[in-house]
Amino acid sequence: RGSGPELERELETVLTGLRGPGEEEAAAAAVDGGQVSAILRTVMAKGRGAGAGAGPGSAAREVVLRDFANNTATFIPVDEHDEESCAFKKSNVYRFKLCCVEEDEALWSVSISILCPEQWESDGILYPKTAWLTDVLLSKIVKWSTENKKSIYKSTLSLISLEKYSERYHQLKEKYKEMVKVWPEVTDPEKFVYEDVAIATYLLVLWEDERAEKDLAVKQSFIDLGCGNGLLVHILSNEGYLGRGIDVRKRKIWNMYGPQTHLEEHAITPSDSYLFPDVDWIIGNHSDELTPWIPLIAARSSYECRYFVLPCCFFDFYGKYCRRQTKKTQYREYLDFIIEVGSVCGFEVEEDCLRIPSTKRVCLLGKQRKYPPSSEGRLDEERTQYIRGRLTGGKSAANNEMTAPESLHSHDLKHFTSDIGDMMEEASLPIDSSTSSNWVGGFQPREKIEKVKNCATLPRDFIDGVVLHVANALLNANQDHQEKSNDEDKGCWNKGGSLPLKNVAGLLDRDALQRLKKECGGLKTLLRNNYQVFEVVQSNVQIRDWTKEKQTRRPASNAKRKLPSEACKTRLCWFFANHPDGCPRSTERCPFAHGTEELKPCANSKKEN
Repeated sequence: RGSGPELERELETVLTGLRGPGEEEAAAAAVDGGQVSAILRTVMAKGRGAGAGAGPGSAAREVVLRDFANNTATFIPVDEHDEESCAFKKSNVYRFKLCCVEEDEALWSVSISILCPEQWESDGILYPKTAWLTDVLLSKIVKWSTENKKSIYKSTLSLISLEKYSERYHQLKEKYKEMVKVWPEVTDPEKFVYEDVAIATYLLVLWEDERAEKDLAVKQSFIDLGCGNGLLVHILSNEGYLGRGIDVRKRKIWNMYGPQTHLEEHAITPSDSYLFPDVDWIIGNHSDELTPWIPLIAARSSYECRYFVLPCCFFDFYGKYCRRQTKKTQYREYLDFIIEVGSVCGFEVEEDCLRIPSTKRVCLLGKQRKYPPSSEGRLDEERTQYIRGRLTGGKSAANNEMTAPESLHSHDLKHFTSDIGDMMEEASLPIDSSTSSNWVGGFQPREKIEKVKNCATLPRDFIDGVVLHVANALLNANQDHQEKSNDEDKGCWNKGGSLPLKNVAGLLDRDALQRLKKECGGLKTLLRNNYQVFEVVQSNVQIRDWTKEKQTRRPASNAKRKLPSEACKTRLCWFFANHPDGCPRSTERCPFAHGTEELKPCANSKKEN
């Protein structure tokens, strides 16, 4: 493409503009000595920018020249006019140079040079602003260069084509963006919608590659165990894949999907009744207590069944996962455990890292078996021993220190307990009592009605009593050293003292403490729930000083939903009714109602009616 000598002349012109005094001869010597390498790479747009070249699926090519003799890396955009010719751009060219500080050979510096910065064309995505290169990227390069720590995770999207993924992701993001506007759940719509779009994109590209590799004409089938909001099932079904999702609890958004999205509400218990011999892929997307069972269910469903699992919460076969190695992070150790489960089940387990807005974004795939079909019986005995070993605290099958083999898959085991049998009957699932059996007696599926343990369901009079008791103690604490806040409306306002959380707990009687102990977070959660009254800072409790609070409190960046302006005046002001000095704010400035006549209906109650 294009004339070789012509491209060389263009390249030399570009490089000349970046070279400093005395660098011409050094550069020529490096080229002659074969110490310069050239890489042609494609830069994919990760998001959408404002520039014309930064639309969905946009890409740009650039040449990276690495001069090892002079410690430079030069990035030169390729201007592709058409398929027959190309040239190098004179704008958007930059170079990094590594230099040894003369005074101390142990010190190095990194600098950046930009050719014609006044001609730089930025779209915010493929070509960032020069300020980003100098202020952000340069410091990141210094950080990466000095890090001596190897990543314990795979690089992002290492098992699929990044180009295919990027193009498909932008298509799906555009197609399903309206879901954000109509999201009926209390969870953050942008996070959950775009996360499921990204997971769906990954699976679609993965399955397309699999069909090409295996020469398959029919799209793969799937089942999503613990499907949650069902959006992943909805997207995959809309894209032409036959499948369904199962979850113990129906979500509001299920009613918004069309008839092509098949979602079922019932509990899943690892057993012969939950095998899927006609399904190609079993999905575990944040499947919680089902996560370690996914490889086993896939292995026993059929020899051709594969699985995809995205571990999040840490569960073993029988309950919460207990750490065994302190040298690893808890997340890395749990991933290794799920990898071990897949390996014991006979899979060649592959690991990849998704591009999703989550700290836990490592997925594990079982696409290939490492044993022939004739060895299925032997492998199933090893699976059984492994699970029994986890129950009794024994070591993995890989260490050959398991208890005596006794197949949990055997039909001689006890049948369902009466509770599970009733649950399955309610779900209208066929059960053959002569053949069906649980694989384990200790597995506890999630309850259909999610128990709220954040102190929100405690009786109102109990909460009010604790709040008033603690607040009075704080107002009277450290009276000799109490601070008074000045307010333009109230003058001096008693903000009380501060007490350690353990001292606050000592104010409550035994029955109250026992009641709070049953809730997640206990007393600390109750105090934080009543943020209008209290502040909990480093295990110290104090009265919230509303004289220093901004008039409109910003919701935290990780808040589930941003509160509308109508949220003001939906609750009574505690200080107006209970504080000796009243509320430090006037009724116009206080976000809470000074009396029942100011109360407004809650936005949630409007929506329900």
